[in-house]
Amino acid sequence: MAILTASHMASAFGILGNIVSFFVYLAPLSTFYRIYKKKSTEGFQSTPYAVALFSAMLLLYHGFLKTNGLMIITINTIGCAVEVTYLLVFMIYATREAKIYTTKLLIMFNVGAFGLIALCTFLFSKGHQRVTIVGWICAVFSVSVFAAPLSIMRLVIKTKSVEYMPFAFSFFLTLCAIIWFLYGFFIKDYYIEIPNILGFAFGIAQMALYIVYKYKGQFV
Repeated sequence: MAILTASHMASAFGILGNIVSFFVYLAPLSTFYRIYKKKSTEGFQSTPYAVALFSAMLLLYHGFLKTNGLMIITINTIGCAVEVTYLLVFMIYATREAKIYTTKLLIMFNVGAFGLIALCTFLFSKGHQRVTIVGWICAVFSVSVFAAPLSIMRLVIKTKSVEYMPFAFSFFLTLCAIIWFLYGFFIKDYYIEIPNILGFAFGIAQMALYIVYKYKGQFV
């Protein structure tokens, strides 16, 4: 009789995490198809996608530093490619002000901050210390990815419309947080566990807000 070890469970949740994360990255497709069709970014914002790209870049770097980081490398390579595609589409159809704002975000985070982190950790740390430092940085910015849609949540409350907050994205984000938490639990990686606990909370909050404003008045 086969015995399931922590390693087996980690592999299973790692593969499942890659699959679900892939759908998380694809969730905004309808949003960008709408942008393409209307040739306008309307009320959509680039912040969640710029932050997601930055987080994917950091996690990719962390994956290369870790032993057995294949699961992290695979999904974050895909994530970087998808987020770059989204941002390119956004930049094509955005207003001049939105383009300037997005460019500033990318220069600040994806070029400046990432370059500084990579350079400093490469020059001033090594081995396990480098993995630890990058791990904590990844944990902080993974929380930022989950928190980035808070700006969209404010828009939902202000406009009383869920038009700019797709339910699919919030659902898959929550599911993804659960799976990656379990993956982190089985490999004993606190840098993965901690942000996904908060990610679960943010995801539940987004779905609750969606239900409140989508079906407002129907339960009265």
